[in-house]
Amino acid sequence: MSGIELLEREVKTTQMHGGVSDEVHIKVEDLSVYYRDRLAISNINIEFLKNRITAIIGPSGCGKSTLLRSINRMNDLIPDARVVGKIFLDGINIYDRSVDPVAVRAVVGMVFQRPNPFPMSIYDNVAFGVRINRLANTDEELDKAVKDALMKAALWDEVKDRLDAHAYELSGGQQQRLCIARALAIKPRVLLLDEPTVSLDPVSTAKIEGLLYKLKSELTIILVTHNMLQAARVSDYTAVMMPNEELVGSLIEYGPTKEIFTNPKDKRTEAYISGRVG
Repeated sequence: MSGIELLEREVKTTQMHGGVSDEVHIKVEDLSVYYRDRLAISNINIEFLKNRITAIIGPSGCGKSTLLRSINRMNDLIPDARVVGKIFLDGINIYDRSVDPVAVRAVVGMVFQRPNPFPMSIYDNVAFGVRINRLANTDEELDKAVKDALMKAALWDEVKDRLDAHAYELSGGQQQRLCIARALAIKPRVLLLDEPTVSLDPVSTAKIEGLLYKLKSELTIILVTHNMLQAARVSDYTAVMMPNEELVGSLIEYGPTKEIFTNPKDKRTEAYISGRVG
């Protein structure tokens, strides 16, 4: 079976759009990002729908992570980065001068490529954001917040008897689910994931993919991945990015995952997902 046939099978066997709305949650308008004088992505326009999983795919260097970091203002932390354009979250432009980027990151959580638990206990990792944001008034409320987040991250049963253990004692897959729990504990509206399974084995990858599918009933999820099968399996919508000759990334195609993978409109999309380029 060829790669493209395998992708088509993954799409056809994945349940799409299970009882969720078409409400726009995030709207990106004319977004360009510069690192010093270098233009990284140019004129991005896209809408992310509420309670859907959107995969962002494309070859290395096309700006996928730059776009993702723009959605919770992580690019603000990069020296000499400059963002032009607007991103609306529930109708509010998060790049308006009146908007606190820290407040944005409290409602738009992010999980990175490699697990990055804090050097502390399992419990304290999950409780960290809850304490900082003062989301629990009592120890009982804090305990409940930690348990709820670990349950949502499908990790509770594996760690409930060793919450005081150091986070580094967990396996790689468990550490990544711990990072997801840490992000979920502060009850974000959006979850961004940048290649969250790139360093994980197939079993751990399957657990996280199953977890994401369950979480979309509560969250809008945006996933950057190089794994075409993963995009086909878990996403409702797919955005395709490509770099030009100057390595400036742009959005070339966006739509329901089934259409992108089985009937792409742009020849570059077809070439990429079939493995001919990238």
